[in-house]
Amino acid sequence: MANISKVALFTNEFPPHVYGGAGVHVEYLSRELAKLVPVEVRCFGEQDETAPNLRIRGYGPWLEAKKDTDPRFGGALDAVYRSLAMAKDNLDASIVHSHTWYVQFAGFLAKKLWGVPFVLTTHSLEPLRPWKVEQLGNAYHLSTWIENNGILEADAIVSVSQETRNDVLRCFPGVDPAKVHVIHNGIDLEEYRKNESVEALVKRGVDPEKPFVLFVGRITRQKGIIHLVNAIPKIDPSIQVVLCAGAPDTPEIGKEMADGVEAVSVGRPGVIWIREMLPREDVIQFYSHAAVFCCPSVYEPFGIINLEAMACETAVVASAIGGIPEVVVPEQTGLLVDLQLKPGTFDPQDPKKYSADLAAAINRVGLDPVLQEKFGCNGRKRVEDHFSWTSIAKRTLDLYRSL
Repeated sequence: MANISKVALFTNEFPPHVYGGAGVHVEYLSRELAKLVPVEVRCFGEQDETAPNLRIRGYGPWLEAKKDTDPRFGGALDAVYRSLAMAKDNLDASIVHSHTWYVQFAGFLAKKLWGVPFVLTTHSLEPLRPWKVEQLGNAYHLSTWIENNGILEADAIVSVSQETRNDVLRCFPGVDPAKVHVIHNGIDLEEYRKNESVEALVKRGVDPEKPFVLFVGRITRQKGIIHLVNAIPKIDPSIQVVLCAGAPDTPEIGKEMADGVEAVSVGRPGVIWIREMLPREDVIQFYSHAAVFCCPSVYEPFGIINLEAMACETAVVASAIGGIPEVVVPEQTGLLVDLQLKPGTFDPQDPKKYSADLAAAINRVGLDPVLQEKFGCNGRKRVEDHFSWTSIAKRTLDLYRSL
């Protein structure tokens, strides 16, 4: 196996600018890899930090990206600009590893310019996120081209679940199956654990003495939050509904969310919508005290939020989609709800039935403390046994060495 003198990780998200699972992944992977080999992170932002074995360099925006053009194009054009800057700067690493389409062009260019192997992780796939047209307009075709080029040119592809590996081989038939490897996401078992404090809940109007179902995530089609909102009328009124949901993808889905929450809250107490992005320590308090955590996603390559809830000993109700069944074990760590999609879409064939089924599963767990305890204990054990970042970093380094 080849010796790895240094690893370069390219990413859009990195603290303090983390809004999704990919950012969480790179944050923890870089920290664990740095215990094994020198690491340099190149990311979107103004970061400039040096820690033992870890260098973090932020790359600022292209201020002209949104000038004299459709404002939806700005994000994709800005990604290309920052990718050029990342790839241009001197690279003394043995390998470059890109995360998400935003920086796959940077990884591809670094491979060509600096003569190093190029690895990419598929946290999601653009062909399976058609709703991104709402957010990016025709720039969606640019993001799909960048992703296609990256996947075809990469020396190795990391899929965060077996189901995502299947999606890669299905969506990109030119890819050699031998170069697509499954390495799951992980969890920090010390940081994510049950926290008895309820200060964060009380501060935001949640009664810690009453059961509540919790959602954590962005307001986007992918996360299926509208289906959960539509389920609220069928959720037992003794169960509070806490929606930690912000950063809508578009004004349209933001308005749809606001209208939906307003409609279901009429005459129904205990619907609490927290629109701010909470600090991690506060989110852990919410996970720790929820009767049930709900992940209603219509597309989810892995679903790191389910690991976070399980690590805090919380039962999970989730859609049986993507990589979620590789994390949540039905009747052991939670319940999975069938999501029958219309062919070629990410819309349920029967949205009302899906929302009703979500409500039924939430009621079953949320009203049964014994079941909550069983699922919570089993969930914690499962993440301890299978999803530590330490083991995932070692597997990732082994992949680098094989190249």
